[in-house]
Amino acid sequence: MAGGFAKDGAVQDQIDASTQDAIDRAKRNLPKGSSRTKCEECGGKIPVARQKALKGVRLCVSCQEEVDREEITSLTINRRANKDSQLR
Repeated sequence: MAGGFAKDGAVQDQIDASTQDAIDRAKRNLPKGSSRTKCEECGGKIPVARQKALKGVRLCVSCQEEVDREEITSLTINRRANKDSQLR
């Protein structure tokens, strides 16, 4: 069923584009290079298991959690997929 001037499947196209944007952002944010032994933020020790699990890790778990928390709160995602939620 067509609605207005939007083509059929426009909502799914928007969902796909949003998903692809999130995937691209996550890939860009993946650490690269060799892992650090000490956190760049607090200077605390980064566990060897974390260094091996994540290539190029730069932050300890606590500092990384804080960075992730700040990033999540700074994102504005239209989860309801309507114009009203974008206006708030």
